[in-house]
Amino acid sequence: MATLCIENALIMAMAREPVVETDRTFEAVDGVITYVGPAEDYYPTSGPDVTIDASGMLLLPGFVNAHTHAAMTLFRGAADDMPLKPWLEEKIWPVEAKLTEDDVYWGTMLGIAEMLRAGVTCFNDMYHLPEMGVKAAENAGMRMCPSGVLLGILPNAGDMLEEAAEFCHTYPRRPDSLIAPMIAPHAPYTCPREMLERVIATAADCNVPLHIHIAETETDLQWSLENYGKRTVQAMKEVGLFGVPVLAAHCVHLDEADIAILAEERVGIAHCPGSNMKLASGMAPVRDLVAAGATVGLGTDGCGSNNNLDLLEEARLAALLAKVQTMDPTAVPSETALHMATLGGAEALFLGDVIGSLEPGKRADCILIDLDQPHLQPPHDTDSHLIYSAHASDVRTTIVDGDVLMRDGELTKLDQAEIIAKARESAERLFA
Repeated sequence: MATLCIENALIMAMAREPVVETDRTFEAVDGVITYVGPAEDYYPTSGPDVTIDASGMLLLPGFVNAHTHAAMTLFRGAADDMPLKPWLEEKIWPVEAKLTEDDVYWGTMLGIAEMLRAGVTCFNDMYHLPEMGVKAAENAGMRMCPSGVLLGILPNAGDMLEEAAEFCHTYPRRPDSLIAPMIAPHAPYTCPREMLERVIATAADCNVPLHIHIAETETDLQWSLENYGKRTVQAMKEVGLFGVPVLAAHCVHLDEADIAILAEERVGIAHCPGSNMKLASGMAPVRDLVAAGATVGLGTDGCGSNNNLDLLEEARLAALLAKVQTMDPTAVPSETALHMATLGGAEALFLGDVIGSLEPGKRADCILIDLDQPHLQPPHDTDSHLIYSAHASDVRTTIVDGDVLMRDGELTKLDQAEIIAKARESAERLFA
């Protein structure tokens, strides 16, 4: 048995409202949490293989990036300050047509290195050549929900769907697996109804969720009204999309009926405030979604439209943007934003019984944040400090499935210099 023990920690387990508990001990055996509680009540399962002294540190669940395109690290800064449609059609898709397996592998590796440094322990990825993204995640020891993007407007869309089904059967979703695949129709406007109906049936057959962009822009909404005669969310309900578990990215342009549907159908929502702001897509009604009981997590989107994979920054933006949008300083308080970054994201990915909180029986995905920093003092309110004051660089240790992937700010499994060099080679060739 491989046993990890973390001692002398402040803990925010996120199993309920954010509560800081002092002088706590954490144990995980073979990647499963076995103890979280007072030091004086801890009786080791076995002699620890790894012991970490967390004095001055905060232990909390790892952040969950509920929507990204990880290999788009290669596009960072290459097509900025543009509206979404020309950004996609003129800058992104033509370059993506030249992607090789190595490009996706090293682009994803670069994203993983960045996310591990920022305390992200699980990411939901929609991208081309998903098997290469999985290879990167497996080599890094990262938790991943992979899916290959399906564009129903392409002539080979049927073949792509068959490949997606085969991919899902290769990586069945299990609690003890780091890989939990999905099927990803890109968006309603790129997947005609007949194709969507086939995708829904395939997802049901494979017993996996769908990952799709929904109501991201005003243009998306107008397209749905013209082609379905209904708003996007209502049209997707008519199609039967929500008959299977769905992770819907963005969900910006919603009315009250849309919000009610998303809440009632238990759709996981990936709120991506940074990308939505940068592309001027709009502001998602997060306060109303949360009030309706919707399941809301956070996503960075890809580095082509964000331009980073810092989920802590997304949590801050989610809290601040909601206040400005509603002119209500209580719209999304810090504890709600922190929940969205952890357990909310896990629940949006239908992994809430596996990760997202520090409870015995769940997988040991967790991070240590150094609280002994000037910008995190004095210690009035820990969850407020995390959302409004903390930086990604305050994450000192990142653990996935009980495996320490970063310790004291140093990646333990990845060669960062090699990853950067290989990613630069790919970017130089793609954008030559």
